[in-house]
Amino acid sequence: MSRIYAIILAGGVGRRMRSAVPKQYLPLCGAPVIAWSLMAFQKSPEIDGIVLVTAEADTDWVKRTITDPMHISKLMAFAPAGKERYDSVQNGLSAIKDEDGIVLIHDGARPAVTEEIIARCCADAEEYGACAAAMPVKDTIKVADENGFVRSTPDRRSLWMMQTPQAFRLPLIREAYRKLEESGDKSGVTDDAMLVENFTDVKVRLTKGSYSNIKITTPEDLPQAEILVDRKMLS
Repeated sequence: MSRIYAIILAGGVGRRMRSAVPKQYLPLCGAPVIAWSLMAFQKSPEIDGIVLVTAEADTDWVKRTITDPMHISKLMAFAPAGKERYDSVQNGLSAIKDEDGIVLIHDGARPAVTEEIIARCCADAEEYGACAAAMPVKDTIKVADENGFVRSTPDRRSLWMMQTPQAFRLPLIREAYRKLEESGDKSGVTDDAMLVENFTDVKVRLTKGSYSNIKITTPEDLPQAEILVDRKMLS
């Protein structure tokens, strides 16, 4: 069985939260938002090591107030956050010295991730080489033109909401990032699955996530996240 690593991204500034405190450090059910993701990966029997990506100025504080008191024993390295998400992921990948294995890349602002989702992503990455947690959309989606009028209505049955973790064989995701660098065009890169889609011939498996696996992006997300994390603690 391959060794399995997790890169948890916690370097964002959260401008849409309209908060002086980055969203990953806001209090949620008695602990910072990032703590809940860390605990899920710490508890997962599949995960061998964790790389936590933070702003360099925050690293000592995170270690002193979060990872040390929580006894995150699987934490193998801190990696510096980059200017963009893909820069942060590349820094996280550089902290993993194994040539082979599997890596799960997770947004630290998704605190309701569960051990079950992690396990499904590990299994699908092992079998297919690349996968991403996702769920079918519930609402009808419209494609708009540049003036805000409906251009088309795609078939909802083929549409999925992307989540994290997204999991890959290490050589595959490193190849995708290498080709991204060679391309010189990083515009429009929104997730790691997109890189594998665009720069390799491997298809990305959509792995069952959860409608509860929300990302905290705006202030309106916090009350819902509190309910979901509280429910996770009781389960």
